[in-house]
Amino acid sequence: IMASTVAGKQRIPKVAKVKNKAPAEVQITAEQLLREAKERELELLPPPPKQKITDAEELNDYKLKKRKGFEDNIRKNRTVISNWIKYAQWEESLKEVQRARSIYERALDVDHRNITLWLKYAEMEMKNRQVNHARNIWDRAITILPRVNQFWYKYTYMEEMLGNIAGCRQVFERWMEWEPEEQAWHSYINFELRYKEVDKSRTLVMVHPEVKNWIKYAHFEEKHGYIARARKVFERAVEFFGEEHINENLYVAFSRFEEKQKEFERVRIIYKYALDRIPKQQAQELFKNYTVFEKRFGDRRGIEDVIVSKRRFQYEEEVKASPHNYDAWFDYLRLVESDTDADTVREVYERAIANIPPIQEKRHWRRYIYLWINYALYEELEVKDPERTRQVFQACLELIPHKKFTFAKIWLLYAQFEIRQKNLQNARRGLGTAIGKCPKNKLFKGYIELELQLREFDRCRKLYEKYLEFSPENCTTWIKFAELETILGDTDRARAIFELAIGQPRLDMPEVLWKSYIDSEIEQEEYENTRGLYKRLLQRTQHVKVWISYGQFELSIDSDDRIQRCRQIYEEANKSMQNCEEKEERLMLLESWRDFEDELGSFANKERVRKLLPEKVKKRRKITAEDGSDAGWEEYYDYIFPEDAANQPNLKLLAMAKMWKKQQQDEDEDEEEQEEEEQQSGPYSLPVTIATVTKVISEMARSVKLKGLSLSDTTRVQAASSSVKNLQ
Repeated sequence: IMASTVAGKQRIPKVAKVKNKAPAEVQITAEQLLREAKERELELLPPPPKQKITDAEELNDYKLKKRKGFEDNIRKNRTVISNWIKYAQWEESLKEVQRARSIYERALDVDHRNITLWLKYAEMEMKNRQVNHARNIWDRAITILPRVNQFWYKYTYMEEMLGNIAGCRQVFERWMEWEPEEQAWHSYINFELRYKEVDKSRTLVMVHPEVKNWIKYAHFEEKHGYIARARKVFERAVEFFGEEHINENLYVAFSRFEEKQKEFERVRIIYKYALDRIPKQQAQELFKNYTVFEKRFGDRRGIEDVIVSKRRFQYEEEVKASPHNYDAWFDYLRLVESDTDADTVREVYERAIANIPPIQEKRHWRRYIYLWINYALYEELEVKDPERTRQVFQACLELIPHKKFTFAKIWLLYAQFEIRQKNLQNARRGLGTAIGKCPKNKLFKGYIELELQLREFDRCRKLYEKYLEFSPENCTTWIKFAELETILGDTDRARAIFELAIGQPRLDMPEVLWKSYIDSEIEQEEYENTRGLYKRLLQRTQHVKVWISYGQFELSIDSDDRIQRCRQIYEEANKSMQNCEEKEERLMLLESWRDFEDELGSFANKERVRKLLPEKVKKRRKITAEDGSDAGWEEYYDYIFPEDAANQPNLKLLAMAKMWKKQQQDEDEDEEEQEEEEQQSGPYSLPVTIATVTKVISEMARSVKLKGLSLSDTTRVQAASSSVKNLQ
């Protein structure tokens, strides 16, 4: 007990308290720490110093040290083959071939199925011109791992490079006994062909009887002049696959072979035989080749009737059942365009365009109008008949009900066609008619683009004027018009256009227009005009981005008072936005101001802006559903600015309490211990408690006076202090 009492009277060191528990402004992540460590190279050790070996004793010590290190690595983990390979390569670098060979043999005892180990071993022997050793290694490798093609390839390549053709052929024969993949057989065949052994090359198809291999076999015989043998190969292939496994590619290759031999009757028989037995959906390439063959060597009308008649019949039935199914007409027209003459194609086009949509609504005409477009393009590009193309365009334009809707695409395509025919007058007349009948944005843009390409700037001005009369709220048009005048060097006209634009009562994108106007003035270095524009814009809107842009503009000007001007703009913006309901916008402004002061301002200005920043407070508000019922509460963040806190006494008292708490934490440790002893003297000691409260309120009153708050707040705190004293 006494020991515990003595220990209790001893002074126990207090744990240091964290005074500022607020999160840091810049948070550091583990990724940043690792990246900084990598950039500073904290974990990199300096390379060992270079040693120079001067005598044999030092060399032996060096070898002993390296060998001991390699042996230790091997002893620690025998299965890591890279350690064995590094050890052997090091011995090889010292010309210790026998030692390296011993290391490789020890490694093979550990893992004899490692491909890299065999390759490195054999390459070492070949590099040191140990041919017989290399042969032994390759023999052992292909005996243990016969399915590893890389061993066979390197073995045969080595024998061929040494000129041992018989040995190389023997290796290939051993390899072929394992029936490897096709590439291995091709390598064997190419080897025999290099040495003019054609008869020994006819072995591939027996092992891999696939269609492509039969075709390669036949081409091989054809290449070496054995035409009868090649034909016999194709016939054997047809017999081998039969009718159950019939393949389109085999018959295509067979027919092409016969076509090269000028055996046209044989070709025709092959095609007909295949077409009778292969399903139509699987014989597309066969149909195509047969059509090409008949076009070149046979009766075109006959082959068209045979191949196209069936599909044409299907399309005819489909368009008869649904004449307004324009997709079926497109497919039908694509068929007849590829295989029939121009008169037949025109007939089908005329039948297709005769199916006018029954309802005059644009969505029903969208697919139909492409029939006319394709008709006109066919007449122009395929038939080369410009007069008939012009008639197609004019008939289409007369058919469209322009009072209800129109298609700008047709007008523009017609104008482009007339320009291709070098008839500029008709193109302009057509576009002028379009603008007069049914003005559209796309028509105006296309016409203006045409005149710009022709460098007719006066016409462009007139078109822009008409365009703006039609759509004065289109900001993009105003901007393009002004840009045109700027490019032409007439800045006064461009400025006048911008003035007319911003004076319009209704605009679709006014912010883009103002920005373009301001950027134009900045490019012209008319800074006074730019300031005037910003002031006029701020009279219309007090948006925070306008203020920030204004400040950045002043800061970008190369002048002596640019910093003062920018700071003045921020001050005006802050004053004008004090009554703004959107507190986030004002916060955005203050943050931009703070960044500006952090970069260019003094310490006093930084502190001044920092005091203007708001406090982020979490609040709750009631949620009401769409039907008016209570949907609970939700938390949200609000921003309290300093002037808002001055108008709310509760917030001021809370701030003073926090200030007092901070002062209490800064008091000396002895005073805190004395207060604890006084509180431990009795749980119901009223004078001590009242004295403490009195002290708290006195401190709060003193803080209030120091802060320079309102007189009513000071009076309220003093009244509370006097009440506590009376109670005491």
